[in-house]
Amino acid sequence: MASPLPFSTPLPKPFDSAQAALGMERWRQQAAMAEPETRAWAEGFAGSADGRALIEAVCGNSPYLSHTLTRELSFVAGVMREGFDAAFAALIASLRADHGEERSMDRLMAGLRVAKRRAALLIALADIAGAWPLDRVTGALSDMAETGVQLAANFLLRRAGEAGTLTLPDPQRPWIGSGLIILGMGKLGGRELNYSSDIDLIVLYDDAVVQTPQPDNLARTFIRLARDLVRIMDERTRDGYVFRTDLRLRPDPGATPLAVSVSAAEIYYGSVGQNWERAAMIKARPVAGDPEAGAAFLRFLEPFVWRRHLDFAAIQDIHSIKRQINAHKGHREVTVNGHDIKVGRGGIREIEFFAQTQQLIFGGRDPRLRVAPTLRANQALCEVGRVPQQTVEELAEAYHFLRRVEHRIQMIDDQQTHRIPADDDGVAHLATFLGYDDTAAFRAELLAKLGQVEDRYAELFEEAPSLSGPGNLVFTGTDPDPGTVETLAGMGYADPPRVISVVSAWHRGRYRATRSGRARELLTELTPALLSALAKTPAPDTALMKFDDFLGKLPAGVGLFSLFVANPWLLELVAEIMGTAPQLSATLSRNPSLLDAVLSPDFFDPLPGKEEGLAADHARVMGAARDFEDALTLARRWTNDQRFRAGVHILRGITDGDRCGAFLADLADIVVPDLAARVEEEFVQRHGRIPGAAWVVVAMGKLGSRQLTVTSDIDLIVIYDVPAAADGGASLSDGAKPLSPNEYYIKLTQRLTNAITAPMGDGRLYEVDMRLRPSGNAGPLATALGAFVKYQASDAWTWEHMALTRARVIGGDPQLAGRVAEAVRTVLTAPRDPERLLRDVADMRRRIDKEFGTANPWNVKYARGGLIDIEFITQYLQLRHGHDTPDILHVGTAKALRCAARTGALAPEVAEELESTLRLWRRVQGFLRLTTAGVLDPRQVSPSLLAGLVRAAFPEEDAAAIDFPELDRRIRAIAARAHGHYVALVEEPASHLAPSADKEDPKPS
Repeated sequence: MASPLPFSTPLPKPFDSAQAALGMERWRQQAAMAEPETRAWAEGFAGSADGRALIEAVCGNSPYLSHTLTRELSFVAGVMREGFDAAFAALIASLRADHGEERSMDRLMAGLRVAKRRAALLIALADIAGAWPLDRVTGALSDMAETGVQLAANFLLRRAGEAGTLTLPDPQRPWIGSGLIILGMGKLGGRELNYSSDIDLIVLYDDAVVQTPQPDNLARTFIRLARDLVRIMDERTRDGYVFRTDLRLRPDPGATPLAVSVSAAEIYYGSVGQNWERAAMIKARPVAGDPEAGAAFLRFLEPFVWRRHLDFAAIQDIHSIKRQINAHKGHREVTVNGHDIKVGRGGIREIEFFAQTQQLIFGGRDPRLRVAPTLRANQALCEVGRVPQQTVEELAEAYHFLRRVEHRIQMIDDQQTHRIPADDDGVAHLATFLGYDDTAAFRAELLAKLGQVEDRYAELFEEAPSLSGPGNLVFTGTDPDPGTVETLAGMGYADPPRVISVVSAWHRGRYRATRSGRARELLTELTPALLSALAKTPAPDTALMKFDDFLGKLPAGVGLFSLFVANPWLLELVAEIMGTAPQLSATLSRNPSLLDAVLSPDFFDPLPGKEEGLAADHARVMGAARDFEDALTLARRWTNDQRFRAGVHILRGITDGDRCGAFLADLADIVVPDLAARVEEEFVQRHGRIPGAAWVVVAMGKLGSRQLTVTSDIDLIVIYDVPAAADGGASLSDGAKPLSPNEYYIKLTQRLTNAITAPMGDGRLYEVDMRLRPSGNAGPLATALGAFVKYQASDAWTWEHMALTRARVIGGDPQLAGRVAEAVRTVLTAPRDPERLLRDVADMRRRIDKEFGTANPWNVKYARGGLIDIEFITQYLQLRHGHDTPDILHVGTAKALRCAARTGALAPEVAEELESTLRLWRRVQGFLRLTTAGVLDPRQVSPSLLAGLVRAAFPEEDAAAIDFPELDRRIRAIAARAHGHYVALVEEPASHLAPSADKEDPKPS
């Protein structure tokens, strides 16, 4: 006869009768192979009504338990004879007796896995049968985990002692005085493990207690111990696993080893420990290792966790953590299928958080609230008058119900999941396993319990506005919050777990800007608005990483975060910059103080001209320079501030790339000559001067034509003049280290170039290109005026004369400047062979197109009909007619086109169309230089980028009315017309010329 069952509660019916029958068949097969005593018991048990009901309840509902039940017949027999309590106590005692002094890791791992399998079966049977209440079920699971961790830790300590890496005060009891601290966290710490729970541990070692003959290896010894502890508990073998083990609750897990010294932990918790970590520490409990060291560490943590005088900012931070969750009282959108009963609305996490947040606020002054188990904490809050008794009872009832549901979900396949099955059949299976005859009744009761929890939880939010934005935005703990993953994905982030990881790192104080508690509190408040703003950019994930880089370079955070709180529009601007303007983003990351300038009342006023205050402002700033290095720093800071302002104006549509070109040229016109003068002063101190000599800096290219973009480099050449020896000119400079004139000005030019291009804290001033000097890279850096004139008259290529149409002296000796300007004008007005000129221009454009040609009209420089076509037309006309009508000459391309129309060299309607197209290309290029890295890919145009492009290209039109295909069509049509003018004016006439016998004119290097 079988023993009477140690319970009397009705058992659930089998959901799958076929599986139940298969389980019964396996039971009988295993019984037939068992020892006579076990066989007799098993056959009798299966033949009894109660025994059959138990086997079918298990096998018809849980494949995992079915397999274990039929594998462990003799163990089940003992459980049925002795009762659940006695059998579990015997199991734990046997495990300690067999492996308490274990010397083999393999035997220990096998023994722990067998014991865990049997414990899981016993606990499941007691739970399914209703023989144990919830706290007994979770307590037994916690006992099994704690026993396993203790045996593993003792084995590893003993092994380290025998290996000579640790000196154990009591080798027979290796944990005594070892300095090893293993804290059980979360549900293990609170003795609330769920059925398939992993265990959260923190492994510490007290470096003031540990004794070792190898102090240099101390950290490695305990890191290895922690790694082996995880292996013993977590590794899957043929016997299964013990508990999945998670060490990520340790201080800053992304930056610390698996085992952390107590001294390092004390520094962490004393400086950057977060409020959510305080909440986690409420349940911290030493479960293995040195009990005295563990108790001492928890005593140290008491002021961190339980603040007697909790400041207002900390309370606000705790409330802000709660408010990151999208809680709505009485708002019912919960569905049963697929609902996560742990972290979903109305779930277990809300009951836990309900207790912990209030414990943190009030527990510092009232020790009665310092209890770990969730329901006991809620009851304590009631007893001190913080929570109504009805609320405590409702939450307790819901907690018991939800934990029971959680256990059944996990028992089916031993999966660490908390999610209700997504399909109706799965929900029906779960309802049956829970003992419901009617699935609808289960659904109704679940929704009712979730609603109760949600209402009570939402009451904590009634005093403050939500911080959750469009949904959950929770960045605490170690695992990504599912609601937050869903929210971020809905906002447009491609990789929500990475976003969560980045934001969590901010809160861990890894950056200087987030190390103070106040900075982290402010950042918590700002995070939803920041993420929403970044989500509006073309690539939110990339924008977030740029903001992360920006944050990482900040020296401090409180001031800036307070600025954002007080000026939400400024946060929107920063997000826009990070997400749409890579160049401005890099500038802002180097110099966050630029945001102070944004707050000045005149920041968004029209950009000033050189004579409208810009030069005076530069002089004021540079007047504070104490020495040459200081001047370099101030020059960079001033120029980059102004460029940043111009970029923001373009980004916001206040100005555009065409109108901004003159402002950006003014900056260089001011700063480069000033630096040239300062470089010369420094140079003279060592090398003296050459009596009667002078030098000038000539701007070429975009700077010469005053068409700079925010990202332009600058083309410069240096020309000098020295009195001839026959006129009394000196052959050497008069300084301590004299130089010949040629060497003097070459070295002076090198110094100027270095002063402009040297990278410093605020970045480079400009990249400098000097390849437009006579003979290009093969020629000297500085050119004597006589040599310059001779080269241009006899050796220069046509393209070099084309480049001279944009030459403009911007600094240096005024008299020499006039002579150089006259020399340039002489070259440009010299008579030339019109056929050779036409042939050279056409050939040059053809070879540029061969190397850089593109069908993408958004490459506005090289596309046919783009900037080069229009500039070549203008430069060709100036060289073609400069001799007869010098008034055609002008360094600015747009004005040169107007001059060509006025002098009759170009039809007025063609000049007008080309000028209009030129300005369009400058506007588009100016915007794209800020917002794209490289050339725009028409296939990857975001809505915000499209709006900016339309605003840049057609500022008078409604951006919302033009989609990208229409915009692209218009741009292509405009480019085609401009290219048509180039063909008519240059390409077609050149094609009718006879081949030239002259040497081929090379393209510029």
